[in-house]
Order: sequence, then C-alpha cells, then structure tokens
Amino acid sequence: MKIRLGYVAISLTLDEMDHYHTITWTRLQTLEKEKQKEKLSEIINHNLEFLERILKYNIQNEIFFYRLSHNMIPLATYPGYSYDFITPYQNKWKRIGSIIKKNHLRVDIHPNQFCVLNSINPSVVEQTINELFVCYQIYEALGVSGKVILHVGSSMPNKEEALNRFRTVFNQLSKEIKNMILLENDDKIYTVKDVLELCEELQIPMVLDYHHYLCNHGGEKIEKLLPRIFKTWKNENLPPKIHFSSPKSRKEKRSHSTYLSYQGFEKFLQVIAPYQREVDVMLECKGKDEALFRLVRQLKTDSHYEFLNNSTFMIKEDRK
Repeated sequence: MKIRLGYVAISLTLDEMDHYHTITWTRLQTLEKEKQKEKLSEIINHNLEFLERILKYNIQNEIFFYRLSHNMIPLATYPGYSYDFITPYQNKWKRIGSIIKKNHLRVDIHPNQFCVLNSINPSVVEQTINELFVCYQIYEALGVSGKVILHVGSSMPNKEEALNRFRTVFNQLSKEIKNMILLENDDKIYTVKDVLELCEELQIPMVLDYHHYLCNHGGEKIEKLLPRIFKTWKNENLPPKIHFSSPKSRKEKRSHSTYLSYQGFEKFLQVIAPYQREVDVMLECKGKDEALFRLVRQLKTDSHYEFLNNSTFMIKEDRK
C-alpha cells in the first residue's frame, strides 16, 4: 500500500520570512487608480514567483503533493470588482503549469470557511460560485486538472433543508465546476456518513478528514465506511485523498497542532492499511513541510515502512 504525503501552502524550511502577499479593499482604495493596478500587478507577480519557487523546492525534496494557497490572487472575488489576473501573467502561469505537469505534481485548493455553497444568504452562494470560477480560471491558466475541496457548509435551519439547498445549487453549476469539487466531512456538523451519502448521490469524490472524524463521528465506524469512500473515486485518475492532522491539545481538540502525533498517525495507518489502496495524505498542520519531514524521520525508524522517496512510502505486508 503506497502513501504519498503533502503539505499546505507555505514552506517554513524554504523561507519563514516570505509568504504570499495580499491587500485589503480598504487599503487598495487609498491608492490612485493607476497605483491600484500597479499594486495588484506587483502582488500577483510576487505570488506567482513565490509559487514557482516553492514548487521547485518541493521537487528538489521529492514532495509531489501540494495545496495551493487560496490567497494567491488578491480581491479576485470582491463584490462588484473584477480585473484580469490571467492575461498579463500568461507566461508565468504557463511556466508554473509546465513544472506541475512535467513533474507529475498533484495540486489542489481549499477555499476558506466563507466559501459556503448552501448558505441561506444568496450573496454568499454567489460569492462562493465566483470563488469556484476563480479556481477554475487558475487551473485553466496552468493547464492542469485541479480539484477544490469544500465542506457541505450550512445546516440552517436543519440538515435536511440544508442538504437540499446544496443539491439544488450543485446541480445548477457548470460541468467544469462540478468536476473540480471534492467534499469533506467537518468537525462539528456533517459526519463522514452525512457527506458520504451526499457524495454517492451526486457522484462527488469524498475526502476523509480523519481528525474531523475523531471530533465528530456520531458513533460511526470508519472501517465500515472506508470502502464506500474509496469507491467515490472510481471515475478519477487520482488516488483517494485523505486529510490528517493532530489536535493542538485535549482542551483544543479541534485546533490543528504544529507537528503530528506519531502515535496517532500510526493508528491511522493501521485503520487504512487493510484496504490496500494507494492514497494521498494531506498533512494539515501548522508546521507545514517541517512537520512532514519530522514525521518522515519518525517513520523511517520503523522497519515496517519502506520509503520510495522523501515523501512516499509503502506499508509492508507484515504491518497489515
């Protein structure tokens, strides 16, 4: 069974002081019109150059699974405002896309918590659809088939009505946008079973968030649901995706820790190992790539794991 590890957005090892830049609408409005364009262009150029730098770092360190930052394009979905963040930067987009394709990288995007497809507020739904279209534009500019991870979202006024709203809005989306969407369980409202049943109905691949499952399982046995979760990926060229993180503390069990609990990760591996599926595991921890490599060093001390490269390993037969 092959496991490939990935991390989110920022490399702490590469340069802890650098990051994706952004700007607020309020700040932008303090600038003259021409200066606004210059500022946005400066930010986008920096962010694309920073992304290229991170991808090259990942390749050099044999990390082939990476989550793009949802903050790369400032104010791309600000209500009533639009600008071209693709055409002036086409050479950069194409160059980054060629790096992704040449090195067979898997990339995805996870918008922030304000991206809610089934909100009771029509303006939030509109904003969410705009956000999804921006993701589509980014993938088109890169020339890659990327995915976008969403939570089901609102439960107002109850789950049944909220799920019906999700169905209605999802079915109205274009085929291109639908094909990008992955759904994951959350840590408070929608359990694995809730999301799985919706994914099966709408033919959406499901991302299991194992940390969220432990926080919000409703008595469900994940071992019984995993075969069905994996089956939702049957029409995809990608292996199933799983999110893993560790709680910050017993008191703050929903918050992500800086590093990962090795004991907790081993228990997780024992749960998925019997199913013999290649899976990609996104490590959602504040330690980013440093946490990934710390986990790798720990795994390498155990003879039950055979590493194929710096971020990919096999679980040996005697561990199953």
